[in-house]
Amino acid sequence: MMKYTLITVYGIPNCDTVKKARTWLSEQGIEHVFHDFKKQGLPEKNLDSWLKEAGWEAVLNRKGTSWRKLSPEEQLSVIDAATARPFLLANSSLVKRPVIEWQSSKGIEITIGFQPNQWLLR
Repeated sequence: MMKYTLITVYGIPNCDTVKKARTWLSEQGIEHVFHDFKKQGLPEKNLDSWLKEAGWEAVLNRKGTSWRKLSPEEQLSVIDAATARPFLLANSSLVKRPVIEWQSSKGIEITIGFQPNQWLLR
């Protein structure tokens, strides 16, 4: 595993996938910090980075209840990063979780979702 100077897990504490990810990282002895969207908000600069690096379709969670609560018109209006961004900023529960930033001397890489097999390759 590469040497990371900081691993940050972004999400909400009651999300089962976030819980699984945090538990898995801890069980592997991988130190990380948790950024709680509900308490700390969704940093705009981070969201912009995620949208650029992973793409809006990877960041936007269309399977959750927050997406289903949007009107059909609102859902249909989301067609690219520019139209997804305001919805994501207004409701961080629309972000697919967890988003993990892996910071090293080479920069920051991100992963989205619970992907322990991919994390082992880091």
